[in-house]
This record gives sequence, C-alpha cells and structure tokens, in this order.
Amino acid sequence: VVERPGDRRSPCRGGMEPIAIWVRPEEEWAIVHRCGTCKVVRVNRIAGDDNEHALLSLAARAIARPPFPLDRLPD
Repeated sequence: VVERPGDRRSPCRGGMEPIAIWVRPEEEWAIVHRCGTCKVVRVNRIAGDDNEHALLSLAARAIARPPFPLDRLPD
C-alpha cells in the first residue's frame, strides 16, 4: 500500500489500486494501477522497497484469474 501516492495519483486525486504486474521489454517489472474514482490506468515501475510477496501475489492473480475461459485454449 502506498501511503504517499506521488506520481501514482490519478488526475481526479482518487486512490489508485494495483491491478496487475507488467514486465517491460527490458525485463523491468512495473505495477499497473487503476483509479477507484475515475478509472484512469497508470503504470509505474516497482520500487526497491516494494513488498516482494505482494508483487508476486499480484502477478499470480493474472494466472489464477485469466480474462478469458481456459477451456477455449487449444490442446
């Protein structure tokens, strides 16, 4: 949880919720945030003091709950 949002704050000043992890082409991890008020989406690189367990949990969420039905994947 970010206590001082800084550049993660949305234009409407609403609270940003981490929703995903993105691995950039240069293999740097970034956190995808969505504003709880205006729904704007922002991407910020991870910081050295970010909780590793929380980051892995966020990354695993995408695998555990994909945005498409897994039974439609070819065998």
